[in-house]
Amino acid sequence: MYSGSCLCGQVKISVNGPITDIIHCHCSLCRKSTGSAYATNGFVASSDFVITAGQALIRHYSFKPGRFRHFCSHCAAPVYSSNSEDTNRIRIRLGILDSEISERPMSHNFVGSKANWEDLDAQLPRYEEFEPSRQRQSSGGQ
Repeated sequence: MYSGSCLCGQVKISVNGPITDIIHCHCSLCRKSTGSAYATNGFVASSDFVITAGQALIRHYSFKPGRFRHFCSHCAAPVYSSNSEDTNRIRIRLGILDSEISERPMSHNFVGSKANWEDLDAQLPRYEEFEPSRQRQSSGGQ
C-alpha cells in the first residue's frame, strides 16, 4: 500500500495496488500543468485508489472532453487524473506519494516536444540539498 498527500497536506490518498505504466511525460500539457520539464505519471486501478482525507477540497479541470485533472483547491497540487473512456484506472503524479514505491519508470515520452533546455542525458552535479552557491543564502529547507 502507498500513501500520499497534497502540498498542504489536507488531501490524503492511499493506493492499495500496483502502479503501472510509469513514464516521464514531456508533452506540453504535462509541462504546463507542472511548471517543470516533465511529469512522472503512473496508472492505478480505480478500485485501488482511495481519498482518505480532504475529499471536499478536490476540484477538477477538464482540458479535453471526458478528461479531468483533479487537484486540491487549497494548494492547487495535482491529486489524480481521470478519463471517462477508461474508468477502470486513474493516473497519478508520482510526486504526490509520501511512501517509497517499488515500481520504476519505463520511458521518457513525447521527447519531440520536450523543453529545449531539458537535456535527458545531462551529467549535472548532484547535491543532497541546495547547490553550494545557495547554501549560505538559505536558512532551512526548500
